Amino acid sequence: MKWDLTYLFKTQEDFNQALQTTMGIIDKLATYKGQLHLEEKFVEYYLLQKKLTEVGLRAYQYASLKSDLNKKDANNAKQLQMVQIGFAKLSEACSFEEPELISIGKETIMKYAHNHKELHEFEFGFEKLFRRQEHILDDNSEALLANFNRLATSGRELYSSLSVADMENSDVMLDNGEIVTITNSNYRAYISKSKSPKEREEIFRAVFSYYDIHKNTYANIYKTVLEADFAWMKARKYETSVESYLFNNAIPVDVYYSLTQVAKETTAPVKKYIQLRKKALGLETYHTYDRFLELVQTDKEYEYEEARTLFFNSIKDFPADFQDKAHEVLKEGFVDVFEADGKRTGAYSSSMPDLHPYILLNYSKTLGDVFTVAHEAGHSMHSMYAAEGQPSALQDYTIFVAEVASTFNEHNLLDYIIKNSNASKNDKIALLQRAIDDIMSTFYRQTLFALYELEAHKLMENNQPITADILSEIMINLYKEFYDLDITTEEVKQFVWAYIPHLFYTPFYVYQYATSFAASLKIYEDVKNKVAGAFERYIGLLKSGGSKFPVEQLKEAGVDLTKKDAFIAVSNRLSELVNQLAIELGE
Repeated sequence: MKWDLTYLFKTQEDFNQALQTTMGIIDKLATYKGQLHLEEKFVEYYLLQKKLTEVGLRAYQYASLKSDLNKKDANNAKQLQMVQIGFAKLSEACSFEEPELISIGKETIMKYAHNHKELHEFEFGFEKLFRRQEHILDDNSEALLANFNRLATSGRELYSSLSVADMENSDVMLDNGEIVTITNSNYRAYISKSKSPKEREEIFRAVFSYYDIHKNTYANIYKTVLEADFAWMKARKYETSVESYLFNNAIPVDVYYSLTQVAKETTAPVKKYIQLRKKALGLETYHTYDRFLELVQTDKEYEYEEARTLFFNSIKDFPADFQDKAHEVLKEGFVDVFEADGKRTGAYSSSMPDLHPYILLNYSKTLGDVFTVAHEAGHSMHSMYAAEGQPSALQDYTIFVAEVASTFNEHNLLDYIIKNSNASKNDKIALLQRAIDDIMSTFYRQTLFALYELEAHKLMENNQPITADILSEIMINLYKEFYDLDITTEEVKQFVWAYIPHLFYTPFYVYQYATSFAASLKIYEDVKNKVAGAFERYIGLLKSGGSKFPVEQLKEAGVDLTKKDAFIAVSNRLSELVNQLAIELGE
């Protein structure tokens, strides 16, 4: 149940050779400056780019995965930095490319690409380039920006060091006298099993007090992230930071604002659910970490193999090819299952063009972990379909559609478990909670964080101070608005902004969990209801990879996110589920 990285490189020497080859290609690419107007040189340049994708991205994945297995290993960190330095050098070496292509002109560039079949896969990239022509600077300015790339991304590296490499876990004595080490990966499981409010508080504080202790450092790191985004926005002549992140993939900013507006306007079922939970659990005060408590108690644990079997059984009515890909992505050697000292927390699927994807888990045998297996398998299946349907340059699908396949699998797994249970009262309550919690965490919680990002970036754009207290105040207000909860009573919860890695690693990412959830819910409902062509359109979406703009891809799959309807449908679904739960609870 560990990764087998020999799939990527048999030996360390093989990796070293690939890295050396990568650096040689990067140096060679730099020599084409001023020559791309010559068709022969143009072809040579982009064939080298393809070679770089084949060799360089394999090296990058190897170093990244190895680092994530043990963030405390200095050699792993050094190896990853070597690759990152190489790709930073690539950015500098090729900084001439976009200004030069624009100076040559779209008509000539598209003709060159069209004349050579092996370059057809670059045509959509050129279309995107000329679409954002107004945001591309002259050659010298692009080179200057490239020189600052490594500095601009230093915030995420500092965050990783503080949150993973230097993280110190705390021990907690449970009410039964057992002393346990609490980590970012296991604290939810311990809270969910606890019957003591005091014990739950201690478990929660064991994790979040770290962010309180280091709040000022985290605030300065996040300020670095905001400053980098602001500098990029200004240099590229965008009006706002959010526009700078959405423009390249032609995602209307109105999609972001519509999502956040709908979420803010439809919090009634969210607050009703919290009140139902508070009463059903017999709590005097409801804390945010009480969301991990099950409404019906169960000691059931799910072994990893059981989780795989449940997922495989849930898709048995789908076509054989779909099932085959599910089995392939969860094959031995491509999934690292359990938590380990120094291992990166959370879960993800990592894929590179034309390579088998890898899945990282920190499996702790909960029902939530069962759904995580299906979720990450969805990402990897998406990558395999994209590799089947597109050449290497067009396999990398956008973040905007990335969560569709993962949450599609979750919708389907939930229905399977409900349908194949004995459907006792407790069964119904447990499964309704699962469905509701899914919407709460994926749609509402992620949209809350999306609003936080918007507010934090506005502070930077309006030359306002950014401190730990100011960032915490944003969170305090949002939790009150969304959940009607005062998180200051929990003292350390207000530093949740420091706990969420996506805010530091990938700004303006989290809103796409919510948009993808809305899209996948609509697609899944069409498939479940056997709407003509729905499943074929869904597979078409997965196979399209990154060959079209994402909003267009989703429209072709049956979802229009430029309208509020899909978002409102999610809130309506939540309201229905909460009402069903109230009936089961006798309310």
